[in-house]
Amino acid sequence: MKLTLRPRRATRPKAALFAELIWSHQGLLHRATTWPDVRFERREADDWVTIEPDEATLASAAARLDAAAWSAYLDYFPAEVRGFLCGFKYGRLAALQVITACPSLLGDLALVPALTAFVAAHERLRGTQLPRWAELTAVHERAGLFGVLEWLGLPASRQTLTILQNVLDPDLPQRLLEPLRSVLWEPETVVVLQRTRGLTDRQLARFCHPLAA
Repeated sequence: MKLTLRPRRATRPKAALFAELIWSHQGLLHRATTWPDVRFERREADDWVTIEPDEATLASAAARLDAAAWSAYLDYFPAEVRGFLCGFKYGRLAALQVITACPSLLGDLALVPALTAFVAAHERLRGTQLPRWAELTAVHERAGLFGVLEWLGLPASRQTLTILQNVLDPDLPQRLLEPLRSVLWEPETVVVLQRTRGLTDRQLARFCHPLAA
């Protein structure tokens, strides 16, 4: 009897098996594609269209994506990137947007994670209508982390970095960003914040009051 062998199925590239992040916002599907070619896209008709997610889209993702979805998505990320992103909860997708748009920032932001929220919100903080990722990358390449602080309107000082490193949870609420940026220009407040370890959102709000109200 002659045996007929079934043809083997073509092996899919391992990368094709990676999970994508998919969520719904305003009735439309959105997704973040897999590492290393991370893109943010929105489903329109039969196509996925590349987008620049705004704060509302990022907030929607934070509310809808659970730990299981993130675990599957991050499983094949490099350890350095995965470790950085896992330090965030509600701001994780915004942090992903920052380091994929400006990869050179990863090393510095890993040392000062709380600065990530300011970078992610730079469009609003700087009063621009569009994100300025290329400009930010150029500033960082030219002037390093102190240049980034200045670009964001923060005091370009070691005291600022120390205070941000003292922040316990890098997921800074959006409502605190502008008030905190303002109080960091006040010498008396800076002295106190610099000496306070493990700064919580509640403590920061107290220092920012009534600006954060």
